[in-house]
Amino acid sequence: MSKGPGLFTDIGKKARDLLTRDYLSDHKFSVSTYSESGVALTTSTVKRGGYSSGDVAAQYAYRNTFTDLKVDTESNISATFTVADIIPSSKTIANLKFPNYESGKLEFQYFHPHASLTAAVGLNQSPPLDFSVTLGTPTFALGAEAGYETASGKLTKYTAGITVTKPDSSASVILGDKGDTIKASYIHYLDEFKRSAAVGEITRKFSTNQSTFTVGGSCAVDSLTLVKVKLNNHGTLAATLQHEVIRKSLVTFSSEFDTKSLDKTPKFGVSLALKP
Repeated sequence: MSKGPGLFTDIGKKARDLLTRDYLSDHKFSVSTYSESGVALTTSTVKRGGYSSGDVAAQYAYRNTFTDLKVDTESNISATFTVADIIPSSKTIANLKFPNYESGKLEFQYFHPHASLTAAVGLNQSPPLDFSVTLGTPTFALGAEAGYETASGKLTKYTAGITVTKPDSSASVILGDKGDTIKASYIHYLDEFKRSAAVGEITRKFSTNQSTFTVGGSCAVDSLTLVKVKLNNHGTLAATLQHEVIRKSLVTFSSEFDTKSLDKTPKFGVSLALKP
């Protein structure tokens, strides 16, 4: 396990990723290439319904800096610049966008063996502020985050969470939506490579008195093939199949349907990512 408690966004992330990552409802194709100078280029196209879009992204790393530049077919440009260790154990991230330049953000992260801190400010005339702090160790951590809107002088969010992590499992509880929602999750790994796992998550929204319970899991059929499935108490069943066709290149098929309304058209998604 890594040193330190990690960031607040890491609380519950393992279970969340297993229940959300690779579950697709669109069609995506991407090709990546790498130059001798260290520049990585990725071209992607996505089709959602009858609408298609695409983008070209370039990444470059040099010593303690990393640059990510993306241009899409809607003429949107985004750039992310990351610099590590401006001061020891820190990371500074600048995110710029055009033409929606007011959505830019500057973020600072600091890591300590028993704590982590983040602070982010929007790059506009009335910048929103976000803060988070996490205390603990790699096996036990608790933290909180808050958002503040300078224009209105109000808190836009406040969230608290706690997590317990072991080599083969992780459990977390998060109180969010300004105290209106509580989410508890647990993930247990079934093999030493952490490719096969079982996960459960329950979310309770107090204002509507509604709960959502989701169970799921992943199973490594072999070293190249991974199957994932999830089902919630509302009857939504989803599954995904991912196969490594060649080294580092993945094809993913995904489907979702409502078991309580079988007359509805199921959702299907597919992704092909080719890397050298």
